[in-house]
Amino acid sequence: MASFVSTHLLLQLLLVISIFHFSSAARRLAESEETQQPLLFQYHNGPLLTGKIAINLIWYGKFMPSQRAIISDFITSLSASTPPTAQTSVATWWKTTDKYYHLINSKKPSALALSLGTQNVDETYSLGKSLSNQQIVELASKGGQRNAINVVLTSADVAVEGFCMSKCGTHGSSKGASVDGKSYKFAYIWVGNSETQCPGQCAWPFHQPIYGPQSPPLVAPNNDVGLDGMVINLASLLAGTATNPFGNGYFQGPKEAPLEAASACPGVYGKGAYPGYAGDVLVDPTTGASYNANGAHGRKYLLPALFDPFTKACSTLV
Repeated sequence: MASFVSTHLLLQLLLVISIFHFSSAARRLAESEETQQPLLFQYHNGPLLTGKIAINLIWYGKFMPSQRAIISDFITSLSASTPPTAQTSVATWWKTTDKYYHLINSKKPSALALSLGTQNVDETYSLGKSLSNQQIVELASKGGQRNAINVVLTSADVAVEGFCMSKCGTHGSSKGASVDGKSYKFAYIWVGNSETQCPGQCAWPFHQPIYGPQSPPLVAPNNDVGLDGMVINLASLLAGTATNPFGNGYFQGPKEAPLEAASACPGVYGKGAYPGYAGDVLVDPTTGASYNANGAHGRKYLLPALFDPFTKACSTLV
C-alpha cells in the first residue's frame, strides 16, 4: 500500500501547509520540541531495506541539467564518506535512520548502503501529461528492480492523480518481473515539481503558504523553489521507504495512512519550529538562502526533521 505525502483539508487552516508536505489525512502538526508529546512508533515485523541499494532516477518531462544535478547531488550526499561539515551534513541527517535498524538487532546495525544508480530521461512525455497512480508504477518499473529504489520525478507541467489535491509524492512497492522463476518486490517513490501547480502546498517554506500566516518565504538553497521543494519531499519519502518499505516496517497509526520517520515531524526543520515557522535554520551570508545540511559539490539543502526512535522526539540537524 502506497504511503502518501498529503494535506488534510479538514484541519484548521493554519495547520494545512505544514502537514501537506509529509503525511496523509487526519494528521496533526508536530508541536515544537519543547512541548512535543512522545510518539509511540511500532515495528510491525516486516523487513527494512538492507544491503547495497541503488537509487535509480526516472525523469519524466522537461528538466534542465542543472535541475537534475540538484537531485543527483542530494542522493550522492546521503552516503558521502567525508561530509563537508560533519554535524550539518546530509550524511549525518540520514544516520538517524540507522537507529531503526539498531532496535531490531543491536549487534548488527544498519547494513543499508545507498548509492546513485541509473538515470532515465523521458522528455517526450511517453504516457502523456496527465498520469494515473498506475502509470507512476509503470514508470517506476523502468528502473532496475532488484536491490533498488526507483524514483519517478515529474516536471512542473505534468499532472498526477491526487497531486496538489491530496499529496506531494508517494512511496510504495510493486511486484517486479520474474527473474529465474522468482518475482521480487521493488520499492518506488514518486515526487512532483510543484513550482507552478501548488508551491504554497508542496514547496513550503520556499513559497508563501496558501493558508495561515503569510510570513516571507525562505530563500531556496539551490535557487529553485520547485526542485528544492522536491528535495524536501524526496528526503521524507526516502526515510519512509528505508524504514517501512513494504507497509509492515516502522510506523504509527493505520497502515493505510501511516506516520513514518519523517512524516511524524511535519513542518519541522530546525529547533523552535511551530505551525507556519520552519524553525531556526542556517542562513548563507552571501545568498541569504536557508538550509540545514551541507551536501556534495558544495550543495546546501533544507531537510525535514526525522523521528528519533531512541528519544521518541523529532531530531533536527540544527
